[in-house]
Amino acid sequence: MNTLICRTAILLLAAAVGASCKTAGASRAAPQTEPAPILQPGAPGQATRPIAIAQATDLSKVGATPADVKFMQGMIGHHAQAVEMVAMIPSRSQSEDMKKLGQRIDVSQADEINMMRTWLTARGQKVPDEHAHHLPGGMMPGMLTPEEMARLAAAKGTEFDRLFLEGMIKHHIGALTMVDELFASPRAGQESDINAFAADVDADQRMEIERMGAMLNAIKEKK
Repeated sequence: MNTLICRTAILLLAAAVGASCKTAGASRAAPQTEPAPILQPGAPGQATRPIAIAQATDLSKVGATPADVKFMQGMIGHHAQAVEMVAMIPSRSQSEDMKKLGQRIDVSQADEINMMRTWLTARGQKVPDEHAHHLPGGMMPGMLTPEEMARLAAAKGTEFDRLFLEGMIKHHIGALTMVDELFASPRAGQESDINAFAADVDADQRMEIERMGAMLNAIKEKK
């Protein structure tokens, strides 16, 4: 009887050791790995940061906020005034560089106005009239006053170039302010379309400010 019990115990011990070895082998064959981090791009001037899966899921459901709508509506008027300004260049400036600058601004701003109108329409929001910025309350940051626009329209040659560049630099700085205000609003600027557009506005306006600053300095150096 003792011999039978010993043999049984030995068999059970061997089975247990075999099962343990198989489990260890399986663990070595399929090691657990940490999931790759999910990165959320930051607003202009801010760093990209890792976010949790739950946060990423929430972001995928983010819709337009009132601040997003206000930004798009206001930027339409902002762009519309820029188009009015560049329309003065052919008849008032003799500079080929000014004319090329005006063409670039006209094309980009007109395309973006159409995009913003489509964005607002798709979300059932009011699309401002192209002349709404002339109405009370339609002035956005950096926009030229009626008096400044009249002074620009009355100028010719180098004086026009100087006033235009100074005015458009001010205008572009206003657009950067609008972008900053958008991203400072809770949950605003997170929808993919508006996030990409606002980031493009920030980058493009900064490059044009630098380019126009160099052109303005060249005019001042000639005096």
